[in-house]
Amino acid sequence: MADYLEVGGAVALTAAAGAAAAYYLLSEPAPVQPPVPLDDQSAAASSGSEQARTSRQPLDKYRDGGEFVRFLDPACRTLHEVPRRGLKLSGDGNCLGWRADAAAPYQWLSYGDFVRRARDFGSGLVGGGLSPGQSTLVGIYAQNRPEWVIAEYGCYAYSIITVALYDTLGPEACSYIVAHGNISTVVVDSDARALSLLEQRPEALQHIIHMGELSPETARRVREAGLRVSSFAEVESRGALMAVKEIPPRPQDVATISYTSGTTGDPKGVMLTHENVVANVSAVLLHLDTQTLRSDDVMLSFLPLSHTFERVCQVGMYMVGGAIGFYRGDIRGLMDDLKALRPTCIPAVPRIFNRIHDKTLATAGQSRVKSALLRCALAAKERQLARGVVSSDTVWDKYILAPVRAGFGGRLRVVVVGSAPMAPAVLTFMRAALGCLIVEGYGQTECVCPCTLTMPGDHTVGHVGPPLSSCAIKLADVPDMGYSAADGRGEVCVRGAQVFKGYYRAPELTDEALDEDGWLHTGDIGQWLPNGTLRIIDRKKNIFKLSQGEYVAPERLENIFMRSPLVGQIFVDGDSLKSCLVAVVVPDADSVKAWRRREGVPDVPLAQLCAEPPLKAAVMAELGRLAAQTGLKGFEKIKDVYLSPEPLSTENGLLTPTLKAKRPQIRRHFQAQIADMYSRLE
Repeated sequence: MADYLEVGGAVALTAAAGAAAAYYLLSEPAPVQPPVPLDDQSAAASSGSEQARTSRQPLDKYRDGGEFVRFLDPACRTLHEVPRRGLKLSGDGNCLGWRADAAAPYQWLSYGDFVRRARDFGSGLVGGGLSPGQSTLVGIYAQNRPEWVIAEYGCYAYSIITVALYDTLGPEACSYIVAHGNISTVVVDSDARALSLLEQRPEALQHIIHMGELSPETARRVREAGLRVSSFAEVESRGALMAVKEIPPRPQDVATISYTSGTTGDPKGVMLTHENVVANVSAVLLHLDTQTLRSDDVMLSFLPLSHTFERVCQVGMYMVGGAIGFYRGDIRGLMDDLKALRPTCIPAVPRIFNRIHDKTLATAGQSRVKSALLRCALAAKERQLARGVVSSDTVWDKYILAPVRAGFGGRLRVVVVGSAPMAPAVLTFMRAALGCLIVEGYGQTECVCPCTLTMPGDHTVGHVGPPLSSCAIKLADVPDMGYSAADGRGEVCVRGAQVFKGYYRAPELTDEALDEDGWLHTGDIGQWLPNGTLRIIDRKKNIFKLSQGEYVAPERLENIFMRSPLVGQIFVDGDSLKSCLVAVVVPDADSVKAWRRREGVPDVPLAQLCAEPPLKAAVMAELGRLAAQTGLKGFEKIKDVYLSPEPLSTENGLLTPTLKAKRPQIRRHFQAQIADMYSRLE
């Protein structure tokens, strides 16, 4: 960015401002026309206190005679049919792209070749002894790459259910999933993942298929464990020779089981049908209206395919005949991959944009002239956005904001942000800097992905848009938290074509999530805004999501950290706009005395010790030790602590009469200290 901001003095600033103003008057593009009035974006679905609302888009021809949108094309009702539609719309154009290294160009597999290879792989699975149909589950344990989706769609060709495994689950959870799903076959991409499956090998596992080359030592260990080993190419070749007749799925069949991370117990398997996914993706494409995905679009795949957000974005591309290029598997090379592929659309999470926002402001802040120019550029672009204008060719774009857009390849047209909420200031900055449509959604795996999405043409912040046309949303009373649906605030509940079938082999958990009328209770607290959009304001349960999309159960972590003798009480906190955890710790007075004598620290009051570095360093070391000892994941580790000499108690209103933590009250009580910790971590 420095190259573009090295402009001298007030004269350059005045000249740039004048040129930009003249340019706006002569060539400003027309505003994006939203498909519904922006001051009335959703419709009341029923009267009474439930506050149920639906999409205002007039889309009856896609509703199949029912209440909700279920498809974009009546000939494309399952995931098996999705790439075949893409094949037709693209004219057998590019589908899957990859490159071997940073110096290599992208090479492409066409839609026709993708469909053929997927059919061959599925045929090879069935021809090799795997039973077709809904009783069979196949695991995929790999980074994003063409073979991932070839394996996935190969399974769909024979009505087989896919299950994604991923590293953050850990060996124990992966083993549980393989056993729970009776998964006999898992497709892997590396020695490490093959060996991980052997750590706690469940009896169900019989066959490992490797995408690349397994080392002789790993192959030997797999065979010694009594498992079959096949290469991906072997399965494809067998399938091509045998040409087993396809057994396509029905819309109501389960396509995939997506296991949650299980922060409060064993992972739960979310059963998503073909219709669930197709309905959700169709609703998103219709919601985007004139800005929707097209057959000439190119998307970079870098978010994990093991999560539904990335998978449904890919389904959207296949549905319209667009092309998908995969990153090389190393997030450190992501910017190189963006510049090489030059995508027109990407799915993104807030953490990526947070870094770009912070780095750009920090660079500009090194000079008053740079800072002034950047402020002028952003202010001008924000005025455009307020008029509904999305543009990337102003003077400000060319001379001031170009590095931000160029960093993404220079062609971005549509960005979909999900997984976690985006800070309003960062969202506005990225909309201005990138000059493209950026929409933000809200949802969860149990309703496939987004159930709301901001509207094209609406560039306001602080909400997640209206409901999609594939669902209805209502707010339910939460009396113990003081939320009333009659006041427009309550638990977000979702009903419709995109709501999951239930949890796999867990009817009691399904009954907890789905009520008798088919409403999915999300556990999130929402608020209807006057313009018919939804704002997420709280969480019903003590679980929250970090900016990278990982869920955290703070009480579980608190129970672990309480094992330290130095910790008397602890409150673990996180923020959906942050990527790490912080904690408030009340040290145990007796243990601190013993620590002080052991370390030769002077005998001073606890309040003074809490304010000094040695005790904080000792507490941080203890928390780190326990995190390592119990195998906590990186995002579950505490990055900073505030030591409070004041205990949490019923007297100060921070504990209930039964001595349970009052989390909202504790957060408010220590909000200044929590904010200070995060400011130092940024």
